[in-house]
Amino acid sequence: MAKANIVIDQGTDFSTTITVRDVDGDIKDLSNHTGFGQIRKNYLSSTAYDFNIVFQTPTSSGQVTLKMSRDVTETIEPGRYVYDVELTDNNDIRTRLVEGIVTVTPQVTKTPVANT
Repeated sequence: MAKANIVIDQGTDFSTTITVRDVDGDIKDLSNHTGFGQIRKNYLSSTAYDFNIVFQTPTSSGQVTLKMSRDVTETIEPGRYVYDVELTDNNDIRTRLVEGIVTVTPQVTKTPVANT
Protein backbone atom coordinates (compact mmCIF):
# COMPACT_ATOMS: atom_id res chain seq x y z
CA MET A 1 0.00 0.00 0.00
CA ALA A 2 1.20 3.47 -0.88
CA LYS A 3 0.64 6.79 0.82
CA ALA A 4 0.08 9.82 -1.38
CA ASN A 5 -1.39 13.22 -0.70
CA ILE A 6 -3.40 14.84 -3.49
CA VAL A 7 -4.83 18.26 -4.27
CA ILE A 8 -8.23 18.73 -5.89
CA ASP A 9 -9.23 22.14 -7.20
CA GLN A 10 -12.87 22.78 -6.33
CA GLY A 11 -15.11 23.00 -9.42
CA THR A 12 -12.64 21.32 -11.80
CA ASP A 13 -12.33 17.87 -13.33
CA PHE A 14 -9.85 15.79 -11.32
CA SER A 15 -7.80 12.90 -12.66
CA THR A 16 -4.66 11.13 -11.53
CA THR A 17 -3.16 7.82 -12.66
CA ILE A 18 -1.41 5.30 -10.42
CA THR A 19 0.77 2.42 -11.61
CA VAL A 20 0.21 -0.61 -9.39
CA ARG A 21 3.20 -2.79 -8.56
CA ASP A 22 3.50 -6.03 -6.60
CA VAL A 23 5.83 -6.56 -3.62
CA ASP A 24 8.74 -7.28 -5.99
CA GLY A 25 8.22 -3.98 -7.82
CA ASP A 26 6.81 -5.63 -10.95
CA ILE A 27 3.80 -4.09 -12.67
CA LYS A 28 0.63 -5.86 -11.53
CA ASP A 29 -1.85 -7.20 -14.07
CA LEU A 30 -5.24 -5.80 -13.03
CA SER A 31 -7.38 -8.16 -15.09
CA ASN A 32 -10.47 -9.25 -13.16
CA HIS A 33 -10.10 -6.48 -10.55
CA THR A 34 -12.63 -3.94 -9.37
CA GLY A 35 -11.91 -0.73 -7.52
CA PHE A 36 -13.60 1.65 -5.14
CA GLY A 37 -12.39 4.82 -3.48
CA GLN A 38 -13.80 7.66 -1.41
CA ILE A 39 -12.99 11.01 0.14
CA ARG A 40 -14.36 11.85 3.61
CA LYS A 41 -13.83 14.78 5.97
CA ASN A 42 -12.59 12.31 8.57
CA TYR A 43 -12.54 8.54 8.98
CA LEU A 44 -15.94 8.48 10.74
CA SER A 45 -17.74 11.00 8.52
CA SER A 46 -21.01 9.77 7.00
CA THR A 47 -20.64 12.06 3.97
CA ALA A 48 -18.46 10.58 1.23
CA TYR A 49 -17.46 11.56 -2.31
CA ASP A 50 -16.75 8.64 -4.64
CA PHE A 51 -13.90 8.42 -7.10
CA ASN A 52 -14.65 6.97 -10.51
CA ILE A 53 -12.05 4.18 -10.82
CA VAL A 54 -10.92 3.45 -14.38
CA PHE A 55 -8.62 0.53 -15.25
CA GLN A 56 -6.46 1.51 -18.21
CA THR A 57 -6.25 -0.74 -21.26
CA PRO A 58 -4.49 -3.08 -21.41
CA THR A 59 -5.07 -4.05 -17.79
CA SER A 60 -1.62 -5.66 -17.83
CA SER A 61 -0.22 -2.07 -17.74
CA GLY A 62 -1.16 -1.94 -14.05
CA GLN A 63 -2.56 1.56 -14.40
CA VAL A 64 -5.59 2.81 -12.50
CA THR A 65 -7.00 6.30 -12.95
CA LEU A 66 -8.92 8.07 -10.20
CA LYS A 67 -11.42 10.56 -11.58
CA MET A 68 -13.93 13.00 -10.17
CA SER A 69 -16.06 15.32 -12.29
CA ARG A 70 -16.36 19.05 -11.70
CA ASP A 71 -20.04 18.48 -10.83
CA VAL A 72 -18.79 16.55 -7.80
CA THR A 73 -15.73 18.64 -6.89
CA GLU A 74 -17.76 21.85 -6.84
CA THR A 75 -19.90 20.37 -4.04
CA ILE A 76 -16.91 19.64 -1.79
CA GLU A 77 -16.15 22.40 0.71
CA PRO A 78 -12.52 23.55 0.64
CA GLY A 79 -10.34 21.96 3.30
CA ARG A 80 -8.50 18.80 4.29
CA TYR A 81 -9.97 15.33 3.86
CA VAL A 82 -8.85 11.70 4.00
CA TYR A 83 -9.15 9.16 1.19
CA ASP A 84 -8.31 5.66 0.20
CA VAL A 85 -8.70 3.38 -2.81
CA GLU A 86 -9.20 -0.36 -2.55
CA LEU A 87 -8.93 -3.09 -5.18
CA THR A 88 -10.74 -6.43 -5.11
CA ASP A 89 -9.53 -9.36 -7.22
CA ASN A 90 -11.56 -12.21 -8.72
CA ASN A 91 -10.93 -14.29 -5.55
CA ASP A 92 -12.69 -11.55 -3.53
CA ILE A 93 -9.44 -10.51 -1.86
CA ARG A 94 -9.48 -6.80 -1.09
CA THR A 95 -6.31 -4.73 -0.71
CA ARG A 96 -5.76 -1.05 -0.11
CA LEU A 97 -3.97 0.48 -3.08
CA VAL A 98 -3.35 3.98 -1.74
CA GLU A 99 -4.39 6.31 1.07
CA GLY A 100 -3.63 9.83 2.17
CA ILE A 101 -4.77 13.38 2.65
CA VAL A 102 -6.79 15.32 0.08
CA THR A 103 -6.60 19.11 0.09
CA VAL A 104 -9.51 20.73 -1.71
CA THR A 105 -8.60 24.26 -2.77
CA PRO A 106 -11.36 26.87 -3.11
CA GLN A 107 -12.66 27.89 -6.50
CA VAL A 108 -12.38 31.58 -7.37
CA THR A 109 -13.77 31.57 -10.90
CA LYS A 110 -17.48 30.80 -11.05
CA THR A 111 -19.14 29.73 -14.27
CA PRO A 112 -21.51 32.49 -15.36
CA VAL A 113 -25.20 31.69 -15.47
CA ALA A 114 -26.83 32.43 -18.82
CA ASN A 115 -29.61 35.01 -18.76
CA THR A 116 -32.95 33.65 -19.88
